[in-house]
Amino acid sequence: MLGSLEAYADAPELIRALLSGEHIALMRHSIAPGSGDPANFRIGDCSTQRNLSDGGRLQAGEIGLMLRESGLREARLVSSQWCRCIETAELMSVGEVEELELLNSLIAYRGQSEVITSRLSDWISEQDLNTPIILVTHSVNIGALIGRYPQEGEIVFARLTEAGDLVLVGSIQPN
Repeated sequence: MLGSLEAYADAPELIRALLSGEHIALMRHSIAPGSGDPANFRIGDCSTQRNLSDGGRLQAGEIGLMLRESGLREARLVSSQWCRCIETAELMSVGEVEELELLNSLIAYRGQSEVITSRLSDWISEQDLNTPIILVTHSVNIGALIGRYPQEGEIVFARLTEAGDLVLVGSIQPN
């Protein structure tokens, strides 16, 4: 999956940025085959959702290892309530996982995406970034927030400006 840390030459620099207290990381969940969720989808019932594959579980664990090897020992992991996001965060093993409804897939909230994205932006602005925060969510949410639609398992790093805007500074992409 990820291979060696050498393949991620930018990882230590981006982790240092995350540790600086001015940055946040946004991660798309690990590999979950297919797209969307079944019509009978229910939050909290993983049997009704699209879940991580074995490769996705391995990917999440390897990403966690890469983060620790890059200097991130512990972070605040804040996750969408979708099972694939929660499982990704748990398997990374870099902190306790909190659920946040604002990170739930915007696809499920058609017509409300601008309001939810604005609320999420406000939530981020209110956080103490001196504790590293990784938000584990969905591509559409990250795209709405910073204009970048990451692949599965990709971590996007953004700097929070004094005006409360997020500015993309880089990403760590799985191989």
